[in-house]
Formats: sequence, C-alpha cells, structure tokens
Amino acid sequence: MNTSSSATTGTPRTDGRRKRTRAKLFDWKLLLGFIAVSALVVLSLFTGQYDIFGGDDGTLMFEAVRIPRTVSLVLAGAAMAMSGLVMQLLTQNKFVEPTTTGTTEWAGLGLLAVMYFIPAATILDRMVGAVLFSFIGTMVFFMFLKRVTLRSSLIVPIIGIMLGAVVSSVSTFFALQTDMLQQLGIWFAGSFNTVYRGQYEVLWIIVFIVIAVFFFADRLTVAGLGEEIATNVGLNYNRMILIGTGLIAVATGVVTVVVGSLPFLGLIVPNIVSMFRGDDLRSNLPWVCLVGVAVVTICDLISRTIIAPFEIPVSVVLGIIGAVVFVYLIVRKRNRG
Repeated sequence: MNTSSSATTGTPRTDGRRKRTRAKLFDWKLLLGFIAVSALVVLSLFTGQYDIFGGDDGTLMFEAVRIPRTVSLVLAGAAMAMSGLVMQLLTQNKFVEPTTTGTTEWAGLGLLAVMYFIPAATILDRMVGAVLFSFIGTMVFFMFLKRVTLRSSLIVPIIGIMLGAVVSSVSTFFALQTDMLQQLGIWFAGSFNTVYRGQYEVLWIIVFIVIAVFFFADRLTVAGLGEEIATNVGLNYNRMILIGTGLIAVATGVVTVVVGSLPFLGLIVPNIVSMFRGDDLRSNLPWVCLVGVAVVTICDLISRTIIAPFEIPVSVVLGIIGAVVFVYLIVRKRNRG
C-alpha cells in the first residue's frame, strides 16, 4: 500500500500552501465598521446651530465650514490614532502617544518660534516649524529612553510627561514674554470650530503618511521587537526609528497647527484595537484609523450639543474619556500582573 510521507511521519499535509498566520486585512467586519463611521461622518455634516437648509447662506456655510470641519475630524482622528500606534510599537509600551511623550508640546514650541521670527508666516510655514520641532522632541524622548535602565510600563510615559511639562513651561514663558499667551491657549484648545475652507487643506498630507506607515508596516513591526532582534534579521534599526519618528512628527505637527492638542487619542485607540486583534501593525492600521475617526467624531458631536448653542473644545471631552480609559488600562495591567 502506498502512503504519503505526511501519513507515515505524522506531519500535517500542506499541499504547497502556506498557513495563514495573520488576520485578514479586509473583511466584512471592517466593512461594517466603515459603514458605521460613515454614518457618524454624515451626522457631523448636518449637526450645528446654523440652519444650512433654511438659511440665506446655507450652501456657502456647508461648503466653507461643515465640509472642512468634518474632513478635519476624519484626518486628525486617523493621524493621531496612527501616531500612537507607531509610537507604542517602537517604544514597546502601551502607555505612550504624542501627548504623553512631549511631542505635542514640542510642536507647539515650534509653532510659537515660527510665529515670532516670521510674523507673516503662512500655515505651511507654521506646519514646517511644528514638524521640525516635533521630530527633534521625539528624538530627544528616544535618547532619554535609551539611557533609562528601569523600563517598566509606567516609567516610560512618566518620562515623556515630565519632558512635555518642561517644554510646555518654556513655551508658556516664551509666549508670556512675547505677548503670545492667548494664541498659545487657542492653539492648544483642541477645537474644530476654527477650521474652515482655505485653512485645513494641509491636513491632506495625512493621507500620504498613512500610506507610508502601511508601506513600512512590517519593518516597523520588526523594529518594535527591539534593536537586537531587528539587527539579527537584517533590519537597519536606527533607520527605521528615524523613519517612524519622522512620520509621527509630520502627523503631530500638522494636526497641532490646524486643530491643536487631542489628548489621549493615540493612547486609547490602539489599545482598544489590540485587545481584539493583537499587535500586527499592517492588519490593525485600518481599524486604528476607523476607531480614531469614530472617537474624535463622537467627542466633537458631544462638544457641539452638550451646551448648545455654545460649544466646548473637543479636547475637554476627549481628555475626560481618555483619562478614564488610561486609568482603566493601568488597573487592568496591574490586575493581570
């Protein structure tokens, strides 16, 4: 009787096919999530105090304010959630994101510097300054991290928060001396009520950042395993750190210039996604972007309706929700040992 080698040796038959080891990138669940987020986006378009159907300038208001604001919600939510995912991967820590590592504070300092030395700076000039300072600040954080021997899950964000506090103090002192304190407060309010046509277009850069993160996804995942493992498999670890830092800096700088600070968004979204899907960057990226958009849109809808006809900054709502989730993650990690 003829028997196959797999039957005689007890090894499983593969028939030349490789077993799938990662989650599908696109499936019906992602489609349902896209439909749900699209419904939130449409709701955001038609939410507001101005009657776009009965008002004299309804069409103009819709095109000049509602559409730019909603597009900004989508792009900013995806950008900050994605930045948190990449930063958590590179630092091997679930509690870091641009607002807990000082990156946002560095972007604000760059914004102040450009506005002081170039008073007539365009939004593109301000974006370049914010991105440059964000990159420098993130690299400073990584250099500090390399010199820390105790790498517990809470020490890393504590270092980032301390660095951010120092940079924020410098920014406040500089703004106070140059009579720019009010502008600094407006920039860090984290609100979408100042977004309008002609002022938000630089956010489209986020689309290219998402594409770049998807392109480097596998290499960033390997870099997230540590320098020793990445070097052993032939990956240039330092180069990937620079690429990842650059992507984070661009995303954070652009969002800071147009919208302001969106606290904890990059912290809570990747953690929520990883609870259900693991830590694969490539397959998680669409979900992280979708959930980031959903969280920002929901918080923005709450900020527009909770004390209508007035509006509170979306950063207030997002900060409350993010702080609760942050504490929950800490308690959950402690209970799991």
